[in-house]
Amino acid sequence: MTIMTNINRRSFLKSSAGAATSLGLIGAGGKAFASDETIRIASLLDLSGGLDALGKPMQDAITFAVEEINAAGGLLGKQIELVTYDTQSDMRLYPQYAQQAVMKDKVAAAFGGITSASREVMRPVFRRLNTLYFYNTQYEGGVCDRNIFCTGITPAQKQSKHVPYAMNKWGKKIYTLAADYNYGQITADWTRKYCMDNGGQIVGQDFFPLDVTNFGSTIQKIQEAKPDFIYTVLVGGAHQSFYRQWAAAGMNTRIPLASTTMTIGGEQKFLAPEETNGILLCFNYFEELDTPANKAFLERFHKRFGADYPYVTELAMATYQSVYLWAEGVKKAGTAERMPVIEALESGISLDLPSGKFSIDPQTHHVIMDINIGQIQDRKINILESYPQQHSLDTSAVCDLKKNPDDNTMYVIKV
Repeated sequence: MTIMTNINRRSFLKSSAGAATSLGLIGAGGKAFASDETIRIASLLDLSGGLDALGKPMQDAITFAVEEINAAGGLLGKQIELVTYDTQSDMRLYPQYAQQAVMKDKVAAAFGGITSASREVMRPVFRRLNTLYFYNTQYEGGVCDRNIFCTGITPAQKQSKHVPYAMNKWGKKIYTLAADYNYGQITADWTRKYCMDNGGQIVGQDFFPLDVTNFGSTIQKIQEAKPDFIYTVLVGGAHQSFYRQWAAAGMNTRIPLASTTMTIGGEQKFLAPEETNGILLCFNYFEELDTPANKAFLERFHKRFGADYPYVTELAMATYQSVYLWAEGVKKAGTAERMPVIEALESGISLDLPSGKFSIDPQTHHVIMDINIGQIQDRKINILESYPQQHSLDTSAVCDLKKNPDDNTMYVIKV
């Protein structure tokens, strides 16, 4: 489903369940992006299906960024036009809509994908069709492709701080629970690396398909293994059942939890406090960041979407900030054409944004960012420790786009 939108949230929600509407698509061929008056971009996100809790805040974020830029005068004297695709958590739709965004809708850039699997089926389409792609989800690291910019946190930024912090807090025996696809599997490997690097031991490890909802047998295995804490790499709505079942079994007061994914869908706002209290987190962004830039952002965002908006998530903020990075590249290039924008972004663009300083690393096309450790208490997050300007050293170990600009590899980094 594709929707042309004037960036009105209410009309978007009404129309996203119906047929697509059109604002006059231009024909194939040529380099115009929508029209002489607009620059068109696409979002390809899961607004329905099993990952919609992650996709909807990301859609709100890109909507808001586009609105702000347009209100400030747009780009190069033009307004940004957002084309929205609901990929419906359906792997078949990602490449289909990616091709449609380029061939039919003539977008200058695309933002989207949540799982690594969705990224990897869209990435070759955008590369082949010469359309700039931004991936805004935390992931396992290793993408090396000049046509993509990855603004999400990677293991060398996250697990390198998160795992030893949790070990120092609770002990050295870890039991890992992870989603059964490349993000979960590779992140579990990174968890093992940082556990062993710090003198720890993985005493158990289980992987779960995204539709699993029953964790009873796993909880029994954990009780028998007696770890010092659980490290969860669970993804999507079905996996939230674990936290409910963990608390219902009385384990929430016996063995603590650290998670790479809790709160990326605002889960702490709809799970009961006793189901999430004490969970240790590590992200670039929390709503609770006490900075003037973040406070100003939240004031504007809540004015737009309502004071009762559940939570601005890590993935939503990465999406919002990626639009500003792209816009800065367009301004510096003086055009929305792909290669000039890539070269502008590679020149060392750095912005002060709600999460802090956000800078493109030209070698990897990943982001240098601040990292924060926090802990959930009564649906809010207490920030415990901050680490300024962390690099994605995992990806830079295998990727150098300055030396090898034609590299086009998803490296599975051996750890």
